Amino acid sequence: MDLCVIVLLSLCGLLRGQDPVSLDDCCKDGKDRGQESQDCTSLPLISESTTCRIAQEQCCATVLDDNICTGGINMAKDQGSCDGLLSTSTCETKTAKMCCECCLLGRAAQERGLSCDLTLAVGYQCGVVSRACCVDRLPNTLAKPTPDLQPDAPNTEDPCEAAGCTQRCVNGTCVCLEGYKLKADRKTCEDINECVLGAHQCRPGERCINTLGTYRCQRQISCGTGYELTDANQCEDIDECEMGTHNCAAEMVCQNSAGSFRCRPRMQCGEGFIQDALGSCIDINECVSVTGPCPARHMCFNTVGSFSCQRQSVNCGRGYHLNAQGTRCSDIDECADADNSCDGHGCINQVGSYRCECRTGFIFNSITRSCEDINECRNSPGRLCAHKCENVLGSYKCSCTTGFKLAADARNCDDLNECESAPCSQECANVYGSYQCYCRRGYQLSDVDGITCEDIDECALPTGGHICSYRCHNTPGSFHCTCPATGYTLAPNGRSCQDIDECVTGTHACTESQSCFNIQGGYKCLSFDCPANYRRSGDTRPRVDRADFIRCVKACQPNDISCALDPILSTSHTAISLPTFREFNKPEEIVFLRSSTPSPLPHMDSPEIVYDILEGNVQNSFDIIKRLEHGMIVGVVRQVKPLVGPVSTVLKLAMNYVTNGVVSHRNIINVHIYVSEFWF
Repeated sequence: MDLCVIVLLSLCGLLRGQDPVSLDDCCKDGKDRGQESQDCTSLPLISESTTCRIAQEQCCATVLDDNICTGGINMAKDQGSCDGLLSTSTCETKTAKMCCECCLLGRAAQERGLSCDLTLAVGYQCGVVSRACCVDRLPNTLAKPTPDLQPDAPNTEDPCEAAGCTQRCVNGTCVCLEGYKLKADRKTCEDINECVLGAHQCRPGERCINTLGTYRCQRQISCGTGYELTDANQCEDIDECEMGTHNCAAEMVCQNSAGSFRCRPRMQCGEGFIQDALGSCIDINECVSVTGPCPARHMCFNTVGSFSCQRQSVNCGRGYHLNAQGTRCSDIDECADADNSCDGHGCINQVGSYRCECRTGFIFNSITRSCEDINECRNSPGRLCAHKCENVLGSYKCSCTTGFKLAADARNCDDLNECESAPCSQECANVYGSYQCYCRRGYQLSDVDGITCEDIDECALPTGGHICSYRCHNTPGSFHCTCPATGYTLAPNGRSCQDIDECVTGTHACTESQSCFNIQGGYKCLSFDCPANYRRSGDTRPRVDRADFIRCVKACQPNDISCALDPILSTSHTAISLPTFREFNKPEEIVFLRSSTPSPLPHMDSPEIVYDILEGNVQNSFDIIKRLEHGMIVGVVRQVKPLVGPVSTVLKLAMNYVTNGVVSHRNIINVHIYVSEFWF
């Protein structure tokens, strides 16, 4: 990890002249985004250079890995255990678990008086973390050489002259100043990254920044838009006008404000104009003002920058005449003229006009000068009669269709109740405009007359096989259902067969050491024990039912190498009861194996989950598929072929975690399947 950073920093000097953005800036941007826990594979690029993108991503990934490793080290120091990291197998959890366990190795070496430099074949980062946790608990570590570095025999010459130490030498042994540690050559000192090892004293709200020989704590704050963070950790206003980062147009002047800026126009508009937000001059329409600029009986006309007034000339339309003052138009009362156009019929004056009026049911014809009958049934805008309308001279009359009678208002129609004459053999229901004969339950209307009721043989109907779950027996006007002699009882609906839960009613024969599991039409006595080197996880009660899940996790004895190398991490038992499917048209999903691992991450070492059926697949009636639900990988066990019960089998399933083509570990799930003889 540190070697990658060194290589990138070395490239900075070689490629600095090829891109206006240096690799130092690219790496710094990646580190800052890594501290914010952003996705290192999709960072916003600050340069089009491919080398800069690589520096951003790698420096970001290094910071994320360092933070994850620091969390694992802190767990080892605070809790003295890494059990909290066993529940998942993501890349982040693996890194944190490695750092946590390597820190425990270093502490164990210190407690046993061993050298802090591991001789085990562990990785470089594991060795660094182990030595740091070991050295962290030794007194005066940097001032004293480790015991295994003492010279084998006294030397009369100055041993430090030949040691070649880069910093300090004590009795011929190289030691480092505070904040440094010896490299593998036992001569050269390199900086200790206190931020990675969790050896800093930064408070919450601060982030640790490593420096040569020490570190510093920087407060994490956000200044917001228009402000920048100074070296003194203070927010200072950005003068956009001075820096030239404003967007004011050429005709506008920039004026700085706290956290922002404003654009003010350079020019001023003359009288009759108003200035808009962009500094443009817009003409004012004086004619639309609340108090008009023109005197009475004058019209206003707007002009550019001003307006003009023009005297009105009054012109009255038809039905109006000019008043005596010549200021406004008044209505003419045509009905006051005896020689009007109504020819003696009623005259009604209207504003600007008049109309002639005939008696109800007639309309005045201005051409024939007579009142003519109105066909209300045809010309009425609304519906006059509920059913039928017949026009008569000066009026109209309504009538009803069969099954109705005219109401008291002579317009609407009321329904006739034909059931009062009892036309049906059993039940009669009056409907709007007619009636309907009905039969009581268990009878049907005769196809001959439509009024006589005949008994229905429900068991002989085409759907009779679905009326009762098991057996159907016809009775006059009804029927009754029966169920198998044992294991079932008739449900309250009188049709369905309901399974008897012997485990709840206490009618089973299971011993105290066994658990009663109810199946359709019976029960099973089950007993599950964990194999050697495994312990039961969670609730240890022996009860098993449809919702129980008995899980045994690996618990190896100390120094049991064969147990530790066994890839099976857990084995579990669950039971399920299935019916004999009456209609099997498509696969039935019966068991869901939900993994704690989320959907595959964009890391090459992310494990792939492979599901497999090891034993118990009777007649190849089951398969297992993998799919993604809500971001989680799920193994779905399906019944793909029909099974006629009674059948029982133990389906042994394997959940394999494969990394780079190799199974790293697996979980075994034993599904006890009991297929009932019946479909219910």
